[in-house]
Amino acid sequence: MTSDVIITREIPPLPRRADDAHKGNVGRIVVIGGCSGEVTMIGAPALVANAALRSGAGLVQLFIPESTHGAAASLAPCATMRALPQTADRILDWAHAYHADVLAVGPGLDASLLADVLVKILNGFNGPIVVDADGLNLLCEVPRAEFPNAARIVLTPHPGEAHRLLVSRGVDREIGSTPASRRAAACALVEAFGCTVVLKGHRTVVTNGRRLYVNETGNSGMASAGTGDVLTGVIAALIGQRLDPLDASILGVYLHGLAGDFAAEELGRRSLTALDVIDYLPDAFCDHENSEGE
Repeated sequence: MTSDVIITREIPPLPRRADDAHKGNVGRIVVIGGCSGEVTMIGAPALVANAALRSGAGLVQLFIPESTHGAAASLAPCATMRALPQTADRILDWAHAYHADVLAVGPGLDASLLADVLVKILNGFNGPIVVDADGLNLLCEVPRAEFPNAARIVLTPHPGEAHRLLVSRGVDREIGSTPASRRAAACALVEAFGCTVVLKGHRTVVTNGRRLYVNETGNSGMASAGTGDVLTGVIAALIGQRLDPLDASILGVYLHGLAGDFAAEELGRRSLTALDVIDYLPDAFCDHENSEGE
């Protein structure tokens, strides 16, 4: 497949926003994640929410364990939340009632959902879905699952997660650090799952099996917990503003890396956190918007 892919270097333009836009028509995002128990994780879905809102989403709702609502309200005050249901039917009912444009599934999820519930969500929600973190781990448990219109689903693995996904489909491919190895692995994931793939890391690779983009923004300071959650929020928000999954993923990784570069210039690489990347997203968006007008 790799030899048939068209390499693209073009960065998509920002989504246009009408002068009379309101919060209900610029992207409604539902984030499904978080866990509470021996280990509690609420920062991940909160980071997704804040990054999505910084990236232009109008509304974000968190489906998270009820016991984490207080913490989530302080971490992501502009988002609303509901107690995470245990059944796919209830999750889908609530997502449809919210008129969700995009689902982001997996950040901080741990064991809050079962693998078969995830499969039902991926099959039952007709719109775009971004799957990250523990959502990817759940996918490894259902190796033969097929999804309708799979290209609407964006998988955002790091190399370790990508390897586990490939092994679950009977492809025991080592993912090296060379550009050729990373491109081949990303294409292998598309071939195995049919989804749009964002293979994270140095020079993140984005492909849907027809076009392939290698990102050139970002730096080693972004090797910090939570930066992947920020990327999930950026991509989900751009899809919610009517970019197709591939273009949203390309633009998302570019802006995410650019925000990290701006943050590193100001703060240095060693002190960079995911919160800093969110703080510098406005600079990245403005820089790209200005470059479009030149």
